[in-house]
Amino acid sequence: MSQTGPLFGRATPWGVLVLAVAVAYLAGARVGFQLALVDMKITPLWPPTGIALAALLLFGPRIWPGITVGALAANAMVGGEPLVAFIGISVGNTLAPLAAYYLLKRLGFRSEFDRLRDALMLVFAGALGAMLISATIGSAALAGSGTVSRFWTGWTVWWTGDAMGVLTITPLLLIAPRFRWPRHVPAGRWFEAAVVGAGTIGTAVLATTVPATWLFLIFPWLIWAALRFEQAGALCGALAVCTIAILAAAHGWGPFSLMTVPLRMITLQSLDGSVALTALLLATVTVQRNRAEAEVAQACVQLNEMVARIAPAQSLRGAVLDIIQNISDRPPRDP
Repeated sequence: MSQTGPLFGRATPWGVLVLAVAVAYLAGARVGFQLALVDMKITPLWPPTGIALAALLLFGPRIWPGITVGALAANAMVGGEPLVAFIGISVGNTLAPLAAYYLLKRLGFRSEFDRLRDALMLVFAGALGAMLISATIGSAALAGSGTVSRFWTGWTVWWTGDAMGVLTITPLLLIAPRFRWPRHVPAGRWFEAAVVGAGTIGTAVLATTVPATWLFLIFPWLIWAALRFEQAGALCGALAVCTIAILAAAHGWGPFSLMTVPLRMITLQSLDGSVALTALLLATVTVQRNRAEAEVAQACVQLNEMVARIAPAQSLRGAVLDIIQNISDRPPRDP
């Protein structure tokens, strides 16, 4: 288990951790339900799944009851499902993060999240693979109870929502314990960060509110954020873009107003998936590259220090050898 910052650590009582996870799950669910597209229950971005997986990776599987309690409370908040569906959804929402946790650990995933292979494992094993469990169980429970009439539509959005929660929320929470407020940063750097943030949000709002299809204009900003501000900048930008796009799709703004509901969901899922993958993978590659450059620079410094310590001794040794060689080369004197 890795260090998790000043609020929670290894010595935190189990009950406190479980309660904190349940509260965080419920808070994320309140946000997620505001973005629902299918029957006001299934959303293309479900933050609680990302919160649950991050909690498991940071604190271990012992906190799983907090996920279950949070899922039960979230389902009770909206209500309307029969008891079987209510329990089934909560079970699926608990099993999927647990399956993702054990699968990632089996593959050697590190919570430091500073390698490209960690990002790829989170994408394919944690998001796309394990979230099939919650999507299948939850959609089947709702369809079986008659709450949702279109199983495959609900399944697609459910799977996308859980996967997007893992891709956008989990990395942010994993890097949060290592975040330190930057000091002695030049004013130009702050100005650049403000430009990138304003440009990302402004472009996302513009692209999702005008009828023209300008959604591709978002990607240069995300690339800039990833190359210059690594994971923190890129992931925050991706989360903001995905949220704005979901709101636009839910209300039929901009280019989504010209689309049917199925096409709207396909376009939204493609956009959010591309945004999350671009930000996550490029930012992780940037972190890995910068770390390698720092290690090379540190090795160069150490090598220079070793040369500086060895050079005087070598010079003295060379001078002594030269004197000895000169003496031995002199011809002997005649008696």
